[in-house]
Amino acid sequence: MSLEVQLLELLSSVPPWLSTIIISCLPIFELRGAIPIALGVYGLPPSSAYVLAVFGNMLPVIPLLLFLEPVSTQLRRYSIFDRFFTWLFGRTHKNHSERFEKYGILALTLFVAVPLPVTGAWTGCAAAFVFGIQFRHAFPAILAGVMIAGIIVSIVTLTGISLFDLFLIR
Repeated sequence: MSLEVQLLELLSSVPPWLSTIIISCLPIFELRGAIPIALGVYGLPPSSAYVLAVFGNMLPVIPLLLFLEPVSTQLRRYSIFDRFFTWLFGRTHKNHSERFEKYGILALTLFVAVPLPVTGAWTGCAAAFVFGIQFRHAFPAILAGVMIAGIIVSIVTLTGISLFDLFLIR
């Protein structure tokens, strides 16, 4: 049974609007999974699916931005976590520092906006932390990226549903 099916089963007794918010809060799904489920499974109107998914996707952002640094500082006291964070920061700086230095906050927005795996709000918070982007800059950049991703995912999902209906009927 797929993860999506298990999640839908788990949320079967929850109202669709709340399920959409919960799904979009989860790091694996975020709004990239919530919008297609809200539109295709729950049949929510596109505007409701978009607003609920953006809201849900942004719920964990504030705690993540505020607490990633203190939590990682505490965890670094243990050698295994210190090695992990050293590896993570080194790898992230090596692979992405040029883009972040060149484009700044815009790079964070675009990174979050691209609706691909490992490019959502959760990863955007981690990138903001790794690159030392302050909360007052990171939050609006991530919000803008989530809103753009929501528009893209909504359009792609609605197009897919329309094409499916078109070919299914004819």
